[in-house]
Formats: sequence, structure tokens, C-alpha cells
Amino acid sequence: MSVDLDQFKGIFFEESFENLEAMESGLLELSEGEVDLETVNTIFRGAHSIKGGGAAFGYVLVSSFTHVMEELLDQMRNGKREADTISVNILLESVDVIKGMLEAYQEDEEPDEERALKLKTQLEEIRDSADGAPPAAPEAAEAVEADSGEREEELIGWEISFIPHDDLLQTGNDPSFLIRELAELGEMTLETDVSRVPVFALFNPEHCYVSWQIKLDGAVEKEQISEIFEWVEDECDLEIKPVYKEVERRADDRRSDERRTDDRRSADKSVDRRQSSRRGGGKQKAAPAATIRVSTERIDEIIDMVGELVITQSMLSQLGEDLNLTGLDRLREGLEQLERNSRELQEGIMGIRMQPISFAFNRFPRMVHDVSQKLGKQIRLETKGEETEMDKTVMEKINDPLVHLVRNSIDHGLELPEERIAAGKPEEGVVSLTAYHQGGSIVVEISDDGRGLNRDKIAGKAVERGLITEPDLLSDEQVFRLLFEPGFSTADVVSDLSGRGVGLDVVRRNIESLGGSVDISSRLGEGSTFTIRLPLTLAVLDGQLMRIDSQVFVLPLSSIVESLQMRPEFISAVGAKTELYSLRDEYIPIVRFSDAFNIGEHRENLESALLVVVEWGNKHIGLLVDELLGQQQVVIKSLETNFKRVPGISGATILGDGTVSLILDISGVMEMSGMNNAPGVMNRASKKESRAV
Repeated sequence: MSVDLDQFKGIFFEESFENLEAMESGLLELSEGEVDLETVNTIFRGAHSIKGGGAAFGYVLVSSFTHVMEELLDQMRNGKREADTISVNILLESVDVIKGMLEAYQEDEEPDEERALKLKTQLEEIRDSADGAPPAAPEAAEAVEADSGEREEELIGWEISFIPHDDLLQTGNDPSFLIRELAELGEMTLETDVSRVPVFALFNPEHCYVSWQIKLDGAVEKEQISEIFEWVEDECDLEIKPVYKEVERRADDRRSDERRTDDRRSADKSVDRRQSSRRGGGKQKAAPAATIRVSTERIDEIIDMVGELVITQSMLSQLGEDLNLTGLDRLREGLEQLERNSRELQEGIMGIRMQPISFAFNRFPRMVHDVSQKLGKQIRLETKGEETEMDKTVMEKINDPLVHLVRNSIDHGLELPEERIAAGKPEEGVVSLTAYHQGGSIVVEISDDGRGLNRDKIAGKAVERGLITEPDLLSDEQVFRLLFEPGFSTADVVSDLSGRGVGLDVVRRNIESLGGSVDISSRLGEGSTFTIRLPLTLAVLDGQLMRIDSQVFVLPLSSIVESLQMRPEFISAVGAKTELYSLRDEYIPIVRFSDAFNIGEHRENLESALLVVVEWGNKHIGLLVDELLGQQQVVIKSLETNFKRVPGISGATILGDGTVSLILDISGVMEMSGMNNAPGVMNRASKKESRAV
């Protein structure tokens, strides 16, 4: 029976990284003073799992480092040490070191052994410090009167009887790994009992027939031995007996009774600790939902197949519409059923890719904790909407932009405590991360209650660089968007956190590559908000087909507000190029595709023309189209993969008749037509100003 070791290593790395995240979250709770047994036990269990797995795969540096970390945590959970700031900070640094070692082993590289050993020494110093030292030896270990002839009793080792049950191997456990880890505690001698091994004809390779009698030398605590076997305690017969140094005969009887009593108490204490750990300090937890690990590549393959199924269903639906014979009613019913099944299958498969955004938010408590200490600021992180789900691929690609924006809020946005007090603000600043669904998009907001953006300073820097000439003609929003220009920065001092002018440019490019957009709103002295809008998924969308001249385009259905036939008396012009349509006291800019994409002829008479009103963010624009063809679910094909990036186009799709249609990117269309920079772009918050146009 062959074993795919790489597969098990992959599972070990995934589980270890998850344990490290849980450990980091728990340590951050300890740093805030919220100490309870369950939190410490969670951190301890994570460290113990990593130690055991590291030893099993031969990562000795990981297992030895984690063992010292585990001992320090054990002092905390046994009440021998407080979770002080120094201990928590070094444990947080230890999490980083373990993560670095695991990432190196994952890439078949050598880890930074020097850093690990240096930190391990610091952990040992804290572990052995006075405030964490174990209590004095019990009275039973003290010397007695000399005239009694008795000597001090000394533990010199353990005798361990380890008899695995037949089904131990079937639970995924390997006795050799346990014995190997046991050998790290001291000098060990081993006797193997093979008397239960049957003849070859009756041999079952999935059964464990071998048992061991083990002698372990050294003053090792029984709890250390029990922890090694705690994962298999239900799959074996285990007996652990202490071995003491020889004493005078007349004291043997009395001390034999004492040893049995002490051994029984130690065993009871070990059982109590394990049971307390499993109970989570008395807190009852619901049973976790059953899950299965599936590689992203396999999910992508299934999604591609579902996409082809959607295309086939569209082709058959169009064929059914063309066949008007009454005898084909059953065919049309079957096609409708196929459409329902295809949509349900597509939604189910897409649901596999959806993950709560908490996976992205979880990295920020640690980052805020470290950066605030470095800058000498008091910062509280608030998160809302962590349960909001988004496509895993989208989430992975916004991690870096989110890090840039949060760092900017901490470094540039929030003031030092003395500045906040002088400004009449609380000493502690707040950074908020909020996520929610809006239409067919997901919105992520990064806001702070800091000093806000200085319009005059930004405009002055832009004039110096020649980006603008007349800043007074620009709105606040247009000035703030200059921050996304390559190399633009208002920082007076360049630090290792910010000031080089590369962060926000990267943020915009990464988000726009996902078909999203990023906007800024700010009030001087009150704070700033960065708003990111992203598509829910990059695979399939519900679209509105529309004809412009002789070409068919797809518009995301979720962005459409309404469509209407235009009336000439509601059309007005601002300047030479901007046209506005008055709709219920709101002036909506009109976008002509003949100008944006240079297709079709410029239409002079707009009477009875079709206007599709779309929304992006808080902005409304009207798209001038020739005909609305119908709605259809379309599969998004990337243009960048097969061709190149095209402004105003987010991708392409294959229609039911086999033709290729382009999918419009509303944000890109607005930018191409100049609507993002034109004073005619009105939102619902500026109706009063729009009436004066």
C-alpha cells in the first residue's frame, strides 16, 4: 500500500497555518486583558498540534521550538504565570517565526535557524524566570532525619507499556511517530513484542499487531509523556509507571504507598487537565460542520464545465424560441427545466467558491497591534459585516490593497494621542473595516476618525508636479483621486510604512483589474473613508443584452436602475460635450457610445431613443442604446488572458447563437467618456446643486 507523503504534508501545512491564525487571535485577546482558560487552551492546543506534526515529518527545528513555547503556555494555563505584555509579545513573535519556518519547509528551503534559536533562548529565559518558576518540591521529596537511615527519594525514569489496539493504524496514527517524539524527552530503551503477529495467510496490513515496553530515563514529568499519547489514548492500552532511585529497605514500604498515592494524584490531575481542555473551560460548543478540503484547481475546472453548460443551455433556449410549432411544446418545457437546473447547479458550484470576508479581515488585528506600538499610537480596530461572502479569488487579490489602505489610515490618518487630545478627540483612534452587499457588488469600506485629507496640500503637490493647473475648478472628489496617480505622495517624511507614493497606485490598479473601483471621501479634522466596490464573482453574471449600431453588448443586470424612451424637452446641454437628462429632479449625464468607443454614427435626433440608467457607487449615468434584446446569464471570459486589457470592457462572453459579445465595465465607460472628471456627474446627494445647472 503506497502512501502519498506529499498529500499528508499539504494537509499538515494547511492545518498548521490555520492553527497559527487561531493562536495569533487568542494571543491578541490576551494582550487586551481578556484572559480565560479556553483562550489559553486554544493557543496551547494549536502549538501542540504543530509540534506533533513537525516531529512526525522530521521538522526537528519546528518541534523543538514549539515545545519550549508550549511549556511557557503550560505555565499560563496552570496559573503559574500571568499573561503579561512581555510574554504575549514574544509569543506573537514566536508565531511569526513558526510561520516562517513552515513556509520555508513548504518551499523545500532551509528556514532561518539563527532567528529561531535566538528567540527560543528568549522563550527559555522567560520560562525559567523567577515569576514563572515551578513551586518548591513537595514535602515527600524533602530529606528526613539522618538517624532513620532514609535517603531522599529521586525519580530516575519511567516504564511505559504501550499496546496499540488492532485498529490504531486505521485512525491515521503511526506508533513510530509517537515513539520518535518520546525519544526527544530522554534516553530510551525499547523492547518490541511481536508475539501477536499472525501467520501470513491471516495477516491484515491495516491492523497493528506489535506492542512495546519502553524504559525512559530522566526526571521527565508524567504529563509530558501523557500528552504524547493523548491522541491515541482511546486506541491503545497504556500504562506509565515511575522508576525511583533505590532507598533503604525499612523505608520502602512506607514510600511505596506514598509513591502509589502521588502517582494516582498525578494521573488524576493529568486526566482533569485533558478533560478541562476538551470541555473548553466549561463552555459547551456546537459540533463543527463537516467539511472537506478541495483544491482550487478542481473547483475551477468544475466552474469552467458549468460555464460551458450555461452556454449550451443558452443555445438550446434560442433554438426553442425559433421553433413555433405546437408539437414542440414539450421541447420548450424541457429547455425551461434545463435552464432551471443549470442555474441551480451554477449557484451551488459558485457557492463553494464563496467565503466570508472574515478570512481577509483576520490578519488586521495583529497588524494594527504591531504598527500602533511602533508608532506610539493608541488604535482600536472595529470590523463589521465579517460574514459577508465573496469569491475566494477576489478575496485573495484584494488582500494587498486592503493592507495598503489600513496602513495609510494608521500612519497618515490617525494622529498621535497628544494631537487627538489637543483637537478634542478621544486619545484612542478608531480604524473601521466594513463589508456589505450592494446590488450585484460587494462594498468594502476602510475608514478612520483621524485628521482627514488636506485638499489644499494635495492640490499644491499636484500643481508642483504639473498634474493640474487650476485646482479651484475641481471638486473635492477629483482632487482626492489625484492620490492614486503613480508616485504621488503628500508625506513629508518617508518611512518604512508609507511615503514613497507607490501604495495607492498599486491599490487602484489591483482593484480595477478585478472590474472594481475605489473612491475616497474625507472631511478635514474628522476622518477619511476609502470605498472599494467589487463584483461578487469573476465567473458568471446576469446580463442585459443591448444593441448599439450593429454590435451587441452585455450590461451587468445588477447595475441597471431603469430604462426609458427619451423626451427632447428633458434634454439639456452643459458646455460643448456634456448632455444631461432630467429625471425626477435629478440631472443624469448621457454617454454616447459613438464617442466612448468610436462606433456607429453620432445621433442628432434623440427623440424616442432608448436611455439605460445605470448606477455605479452613488453616481447615475445614462447609456444611449439602439435596442434592448433581452436578459441572459453569461459566462465571463477574460480578455487579458486571450488578448489584452481593453478600457471600458470587463470581459467577453459567448451568446446562444455562437457570437462573441463584449461585457461593459461601467466604471471604465465613465472614465473613458470623461464622466468621472466632468462637473456634470451628479449623485443623489447633490440634487440641489444639479438643479442650478
